[in-house]
Amino acid sequence: MPHVKCYLLLTKCKFKLSICNYKRRIPLEKKLIHGPITKSILLFSAPIILGNLLQQLYNVVDTLIVGRFLGADALAAVGSSFTLMVFLTSVILGLCMGSGISFSILYGAGNTQRLHACFLLSFIMIGLITILINLPALLLLDPIMTLLHIPVSIRPETRSYLQVILYGLFFTFLYNYFSSLLRALGNSLVPLLFLALSALMNIALDLLFVISFGMGIAGAAWATIISQAFSALLLAVYTIRRLSLHRIRPKTLHFDRLLLKELLQYSLLTSVQQSVMNFGILMVQGLVNSFGVTVMAAFAAAVKIDSFAYMPVQDFGNGFSTFIAQNLGAGKTDRIQKGIRSAFLCSFLFCLFISAVVLLFAERLMLIFIRPEELEIITIGAGYLRIEGACYFAIGFLFLFYGLYRGLGRPGISVVLTVISLGTRVLLSYMLAPIPAFGTSAIWWSIPIGWFLADAAGVLFFFFNKKKIIKIQ
Repeated sequence: MPHVKCYLLLTKCKFKLSICNYKRRIPLEKKLIHGPITKSILLFSAPIILGNLLQQLYNVVDTLIVGRFLGADALAAVGSSFTLMVFLTSVILGLCMGSGISFSILYGAGNTQRLHACFLLSFIMIGLITILINLPALLLLDPIMTLLHIPVSIRPETRSYLQVILYGLFFTFLYNYFSSLLRALGNSLVPLLFLALSALMNIALDLLFVISFGMGIAGAAWATIISQAFSALLLAVYTIRRLSLHRIRPKTLHFDRLLLKELLQYSLLTSVQQSVMNFGILMVQGLVNSFGVTVMAAFAAAVKIDSFAYMPVQDFGNGFSTFIAQNLGAGKTDRIQKGIRSAFLCSFLFCLFISAVVLLFAERLMLIFIRPEELEIITIGAGYLRIEGACYFAIGFLFLFYGLYRGLGRPGISVVLTVISLGTRVLLSYMLAPIPAFGTSAIWWSIPIGWFLADAAGVLFFFFNKKKIIKIQ
């Protein structure tokens, strides 16, 4: 018997040791304040990039199936709906990203008690704002479509698509909140895994609802929100159990006025930055709509390709922001400066590659969404892609400036850069597009001009205020 007990005890110890080794091999939460800088940023950003590419796949699958099986009018309706939904969700995304910066700084500083209080405050605040956004959007759907100059011929389809998508806005909040929370703690892998599952579900449901059941454009919308709900609920349950958030009780937390002020500053300013950016895009969409369904369809397809092309550098900027915030909380200013140099070099090299791909294969990329016989739509879209594609390094730098200033606790600077970029885009587009000699080319060219001006402002502000904003000793 003693030999049996010893054997069982030894087996139990080996099992516990193997579990501990497994956890050490695959750390779920990690700090970005140690180890090689470039490798740390790239490894942390990679799952974010893949995750958002999958999230874009929601809308791309809608566009692909709708364009191929329902025609140009339905494609134009999805394109207009996409722009509006990006604007609405940008408010929620900005609030979650801003809260994530607060989480990262507190996590880097090792302040667990304030971190838990920050979790609770931000969840309540962003949840309430989501409800306040969702209800008016549903009630004012028809005036919104009028404001966007959506042609009367496609309004019924646009309305049916948007109405369904808006039902799922709360799930967008849940996914982005818990995803931002995990990423702030250094875990960018788990949100990707849950999103991958929902992306596969979205593809299957799109094929089932649109093609097999003949539900039309509303079927594509239902496929999207069911998939989003699946991803959001699974991620919420995982995070609550993995981080023991169910043990946090309001009565065990003390109200911290200073913490609430910091949270509001980061969250609201980041939300303003995201919403200003997408409001400018929404205004440009309204101008594009005034040129008719053909231009709308070309723009809808080209923007999808455009989004995929520079999405990696946008998400790299978000990962870079977490790196900056954690190191700011830990007081590692030398690491921040080295990270800045490394991030800008990585972004530049990637943008050179992706620009070459888009410039060389613009027409072939348009064929992903557009039938070969629709030559006018393909030509218009390829023209847009070649103008934007030549300047991707400028938008790559701009995303890094956004991430840098958010991570340093200066989200107001990101707002200023966004106003410069989008203000230029909207102003030039509305001034020049009505002139026959310019037309839609003015809209296409105004976009990179805005990027370059905002980059210049970001560089000037950094070099004139570097010691102050990074607090170099």
